[in-house]
Amino acid sequence: MTQLVFIHGAGCTPSVFAQQLAAFPGSTAPLLPGHGTPGEPATIAEFADAVALTLERNDLHDVVLAGSSMGGAIALELALRREPRVRAVVLLGSSGKLRVAPAIFDAIDRDFPGAARMLAGYFYAQPTEELLERSVAEMLAVGQAQTRRDFEACNTFDVLDRLGEIDVPLLVLSGEKDAMVSPKFSLAVADRVSGAQARIVEGTGHLLFIERPDDTNDALRTFVSSIDSLPSK
Repeated sequence: MTQLVFIHGAGCTPSVFAQQLAAFPGSTAPLLPGHGTPGEPATIAEFADAVALTLERNDLHDVVLAGSSMGGAIALELALRREPRVRAVVLLGSSGKLRVAPAIFDAIDRDFPGAARMLAGYFYAQPTEELLERSVAEMLAVGQAQTRRDFEACNTFDVLDRLGEIDVPLLVLSGEKDAMVSPKFSLAVADRVSGAQARIVEGTGHLLFIERPDDTNDALRTFVSSIDSLPSK
């Protein structure tokens, strides 16, 4: 039986996946180093090392890695390493290249609380005050230094030329109105991976799994069921 492991994105924590963890009993979402735990990772490779160690320590096998934004980059990195515990990958508002606008770094350096508010506004297609406050509080808890390192990790990540090497099933879910990672960049990943599936979730932004949890969970459930029907690696 496959195991869903959710990987959060930059300036976030596993709490963003509350509605997925509730919908999939037995699933887990590790807290990345630097996000309330020791460590100062600043590259996707370093984050991937930490996730691989988590899978090993918890003896997790046949894992479906579902990564949001930076978490998707981490999942792709592990798939490219052919991590034997990884059975499949799901990208949630992510891509094989995650360039970050210089203005975001400037904002983080100049006024971190203001930057957190600005970034939170980019996370949703229809932001409510509750969603904004939750995202801002989460980013402030992660802190200025690690949030900046998260975005540095994203900015230097580029595996577009290697996507054809991925040999595990891949599902790409993209928010129709994603202002952080355009759907065209997310869908480009599916175009480069043999047999990959892709879907745009209407009316959602970057954190599509928060804005449309039922749609997201249905897509995940269908994908995981298709993986369970395949022979184990």
